[in-house]
Amino acid sequence: MQQKDVLPMKTEIADKQLIVKPVITGSEAVIRSLIAEGVDTIFGYPGGAIMPIYDALYDFQDQVHHILVRHEQGATHAAQGYARSSGRVGVAFATSGPGATNLVTGLADAYMDSTPMVCITGQVAAALLGTDAFQETDVIGITMPITKWNIQVTRPEDIPDAMAKAFYIARSGRPGPVLVDITKNAQFGEFEYEYKKCEYIRSYRPVPELSNEAVAEAAALINGAKQPFILCGHGVLLAGAEKELIALAEKAQIPVASTLLGLSAVPVDHPMYVGMLGMHGNYGPNILTGECDVLIAVGMRFDDRVTGDVGSYASKAKVIHIEIDAAEINKIIKADVAVHADAKTALKALLQQVTPAEHPEWMAQFRAADKKEYDKVQHAELYPQQGELKMAEVIRLISEKTKGEAVLVTDVGQHQMVASRYYRFKNPNTNITSGGMGTMGFSLPAAMGAKKGTPEKEVVAIIGDGCFQMTLQELATIHQSQIGVKIVILNNNFLGMVRQWQQLFFDKRYSSTEMVNPDFVQVAKGFYIPGKKVSTRENISEAIDEMLAHQGAYLLEVVVEKEDNVFPMVPAGAPISAIRLE
Repeated sequence: MQQKDVLPMKTEIADKQLIVKPVITGSEAVIRSLIAEGVDTIFGYPGGAIMPIYDALYDFQDQVHHILVRHEQGATHAAQGYARSSGRVGVAFATSGPGATNLVTGLADAYMDSTPMVCITGQVAAALLGTDAFQETDVIGITMPITKWNIQVTRPEDIPDAMAKAFYIARSGRPGPVLVDITKNAQFGEFEYEYKKCEYIRSYRPVPELSNEAVAEAAALINGAKQPFILCGHGVLLAGAEKELIALAEKAQIPVASTLLGLSAVPVDHPMYVGMLGMHGNYGPNILTGECDVLIAVGMRFDDRVTGDVGSYASKAKVIHIEIDAAEINKIIKADVAVHADAKTALKALLQQVTPAEHPEWMAQFRAADKKEYDKVQHAELYPQQGELKMAEVIRLISEKTKGEAVLVTDVGQHQMVASRYYRFKNPNTNITSGGMGTMGFSLPAAMGAKKGTPEKEVVAIIGDGCFQMTLQELATIHQSQIGVKIVILNNNFLGMVRQWQQLFFDKRYSSTEMVNPDFVQVAKGFYIPGKKVSTRENISEAIDEMLAHQGAYLLEVVVEKEDNVFPMVPAGAPISAIRLE
């Protein structure tokens, strides 16, 4: 391995100054551009059309670390986990054809959840485009609806500008995924390399100008409110606006509820925090949305899982919507006051104009609802005295033993909802999950990325038995790259969320949802990862201790109640006030 520090140079005289530019290949330009953007980790899988870039990477292994995944979808989810935990842009490599199309699910997931990611794909030579050459696919056309921006580069000299724009677009404004497709001739070709970071693109305005009038209108509504309510979305975390949101809630004594992706922005034990919104959210936030008189939605898009039937949503409230993406304002719920701005900027301005207030009777309604939910649902789930293990008690124990400080990476389904409900998040950006897309198989590769992004933190992947089998090949990546994630499979031998719907809405007609599973511990051992299987309440606490104490990756399979349901629940399409406790 040898770093390429000595490069061919071309000199020019401009404005009486000597300009020296290295002459390098397009492939080397890709790697040098990544390093210039501060990239230290790449997740990828090599192939013919991207081989020149991998060849260039060989000389820079001491500056950027490549993680060889076992499937390109795993590369995208790992890049997402890296981005979500670290706050930096995640990077993934793939070759053309099937390599590129295997990125699609992760790109769509990142697009829905506003995750900054740059994917670089190899492509057949420019002369072969449109000829149905071997492994040629129109990845630009395929990914256009699921990327914030994409571009095909056919000349080496265009690579630096494309890379600079890709990173600027991915991380600015409302973040999102970008794809750069580079033809093979552009990778081989040589040119005079110069890299300038992008800080401006004509017609692209990622940070809107704050309207002082809108802030004044919003403050007036809040100051006059008797029953105000804050909805905290993912945009609060993306903007780094957690402190400002909490300060607003404390100053005006406003209860705060979180969307699924907004979890961890406010510590669960904060006195103004009242729980999670949505289909399997907490009872109080759902029923009392209909009773608030001012609704302050910050960095959220009124997803259908939050609103239920929009016709009856927040019918008594004036709605203040703080949102960086203009396309989300008035898209689903009409805003009485729209504050088109970055959440941190808007909340800072709002704090100056909101007056101190107290709403003890309003807060008391949330606490009364909490007690009703605890008595009816939570106590039996968290502290069962007999019967099979419950998912909730496992999450409670993990939460207690990690003190709510682990990065929790969840997959999709019942276990996701239970983990989101019962893990007591303490710090920002410690909840990583697939929200908008609901992608099964997300957690294992995303946990790998999260651990690489924040190696100093404990990363725990909570996965269902169905989800695990979609991306379990990444156990090989975990072993090869020595990534110390803790993996907890909550195994009920069912596709649990689908089964729950079949039970409640399809007369228990369990069609194609019961799973005949492998021995997960033996599967892990086949990848040289130690593990244990637990099925009794007497052994679960000790098993979690053993997992957390282990240095390196570890898999814990927990056999849980087969037909355990997640409540509360809002039936699909129903108003959120119709939330069921059983």
